Amino acid sequence: MRLSSESLSHDQPIPGAHAFCLPDAAHHVCLGRNLNPQLAWHEAPAGTRSFVVLCHDPDVPSRGDDVNQEGRTVPASLPRVDFFHWVLIDLPATVNAIGEGEFSNTVVPRGKPGPQSLHGSRQGINNYTDWFAGDNDMRGDYHGYDGPCPPWNDEIVHRYIFTVYALDIEKLPLTGRFGGPEVRAAMAGHVLAEASLTGTYTLNPALGA
Repeated sequence: MRLSSESLSHDQPIPGAHAFCLPDAAHHVCLGRNLNPQLAWHEAPAGTRSFVVLCHDPDVPSRGDDVNQEGRTVPASLPRVDFFHWVLIDLPATVNAIGEGEFSNTVVPRGKPGPQSLHGSRQGINNYTDWFAGDNDMRGDYHGYDGPCPPWNDEIVHRYIFTVYALDIEKLPLTGRFGGPEVRAAMAGHVLAEASLTGTYTLNPALGA
């Protein structure tokens, strides 16, 4: 199976239109357009009954002590953890592409509704749900896609891995509130094929756009 995109180029910087945050000289960051990128997948195996789309950042700091703190940096040596930016399941086997901005076209403070979504699919919560949990202006359940917003003082460029999975079942056995880890566990033993595309992003002016 192959994954392609008109919005992203593999191992290249993600355009700002697809980001949650953009660099800002006065305030470090400002909100972006937050458009989900266009994706298309090809050559799914026979027996495919549904697709799952995940986007995760494996480069998120495992500790937040230095994150976005003036006069400090997030060291490159710090252990990193996964942060899910998009959790989309139960896409019918007849769907083989997602349009730019089809599932997300703006930043929505206090989260986005779900899990029911387009084409009969479902969207899980992404990790902005956890990130904003203590912020009275932003906290809520963030279903679906929300783009990059890495720490503006991180010493490393973050990677964003978009992966499409072809499954041998129509619906994942998940109910209620679910996120990336739950989807990974539920997919076990049902993945016929997968394909990935990686983009990069940084808000640290010392590292470039």
